[in-house]
Amino acid sequence: MRRLDNIDLRLLRIYTTLVEAGSFVDAVAVLNLSQPTLSTHLATLEQRLGERLCERGRRGFRLLPFGETTYKAAKQLFADIDAFNERVGTPTTHTMSRIRVGIVDGVVTNWRIGLQKAIGSFLEQGTVFIDLELATPMQLQKSLVEGQRDLVIGDMPNDNADGITYVPLQREAHALYCGKTHAFFDLPARKITRKLLDESLFSIRGYLKLDDVHRVGRGRASGSVNMIEAQTMMILSGRFIGFLPCHVGDHWAAQGEMKALKLRAYTFEAQHFAAYRTADASNRTLMSFLDEVKRHAFG
Repeated sequence: MRRLDNIDLRLLRIYTTLVEAGSFVDAVAVLNLSQPTLSTHLATLEQRLGERLCERGRRGFRLLPFGETTYKAAKQLFADIDAFNERVGTPTTHTMSRIRVGIVDGVVTNWRIGLQKAIGSFLEQGTVFIDLELATPMQLQKSLVEGQRDLVIGDMPNDNADGITYVPLQREAHALYCGKTHAFFDLPARKITRKLLDESLFSIRGYLKLDDVHRVGRGRASGSVNMIEAQTMMILSGRFIGFLPCHVGDHWAAQGEMKALKLRAYTFEAQHFAAYRTADASNRTLMSFLDEVKRHAFG
């Protein structure tokens, strides 16, 4: 194998983006490249590595074993580079600490977590570079395990990962909502029958798999989203019903744009955690930030 130089880092980043996008069509949109340019970059990387990374063509995009190995190695390389940058910092007389935080979307109105307040009070203690990213619960846990995030906050998947410490923060209430132009909006709760629910268009949060479907006892969904903002838009369209955190749905309900449906039957709570790699428990900056998160969540 030829020795990699600096340009290969860019090619590797393009390659990892392609793998995570899952297709050339999605990758060109993320990278803002043309498909021929993306293909050229991929071919150049394969030439420098000396082996094919993936199959592409009419049958779609598929990683080869060497491509999977290269992807995992590249992700580890980028994590090591981030760790190096965090330790070395800038060439000034001081080193700026960095915390990479991940959180589910739609929590800015959740006063019980109050992450924005935690960030504000934490920065009163000193200058820290905070890298904040929104993602689904499964993406957050994956990014934590793979070393791309230092702390993640959200309703984590049930299959807790080894080597990760989970700190319970608070329980978040959810309810079933419809928009003001939906047929259910002016209908009394007693008249919203099982038959009407089964016939209505139902938008699920795809990252929860079929949990939303099971909660209403339906056999199928009519739409899917991966972010709370997208779910909000689906419901505000007046065509779909769907679950939202109550701090989101009630905000729109107070403006007359939504209504919670059959609260006794379809309300539930999701447990939110703050999670970090157990090996990072000695990171004073990270633990100090976590203390602020816990203080505002429990306060």
